[in-house]
Amino acid sequence: MGKLIEIQDMCKIYNPGENEVWALDHVDLEVDEGEYVAIIGHSGSGKSTLMNMLGCLDVPSSGRYLLHGHDVAYMTDNELSMIRNIEIGFIFQGFNLIGNLNALANVELPLVYRGVDRWERRERAEEALRMVGLERRMTHKPSEMSGGQQQRVAIARAIAARPPVILADEPTGNLDSRSTKEIMSILRGLHREGRTVILITHDDEIAASARRIIRIMDGKIVEDIMNEDYEEEEGAHAKE
Repeated sequence: MGKLIEIQDMCKIYNPGENEVWALDHVDLEVDEGEYVAIIGHSGSGKSTLMNMLGCLDVPSSGRYLLHGHDVAYMTDNELSMIRNIEIGFIFQGFNLIGNLNALANVELPLVYRGVDRWERRERAEEALRMVGLERRMTHKPSEMSGGQQQRVAIARAIAARPPVILADEPTGNLDSRSTKEIMSILRGLHREGRTVILITHDDEIAASARRIIRIMDGKIVEDIMNEDYEEEEGAHAKE
């Protein structure tokens, strides 16, 4: 596998000057294609800022971010938008589903913006919903589904464009323990299929599901270890 991400001496400073806050403080990080990485830290540790950098949602104050060997700092807004649309599938704590659309339409919507034709959109959306075990919920609206099912729709929406990178920010934060287990099993299944999964969390137990664990504190990476307890599991996709 090749090098996916190279971060070199990255800093992010908010309110530069007298009351400045160093959200990221000279961070160095490399992630290879196909890795399953958890970035863990408490509120205010800098993990969300790092996620925004990795997802090309924000730019550093200094330092370099190389994605597939290309320096993000030299990319145009259109190029960054294309990376977010094609390279990265985002999963957030809030499901961000549109209430008056059913599951299938919610998953199809981003593909409309990508210019995917109608028939391919439908095929990809149905495939993604089957992958997360929602083949019998395609016509249900968010209000007709549990929190865990809604998050599975959000995951289907993220993977329908078949992005090589999945960036999940506290994806189980609003879920009960059963739904949490189902979502983590799906993420592990996506990794087993060859996708790079980067998981942002404050929870040690959730982080323990990843193969590599990176701990961030006060804007600095203080630990970067391989998870010796990581085991591949079968039956990744949760059923209803």
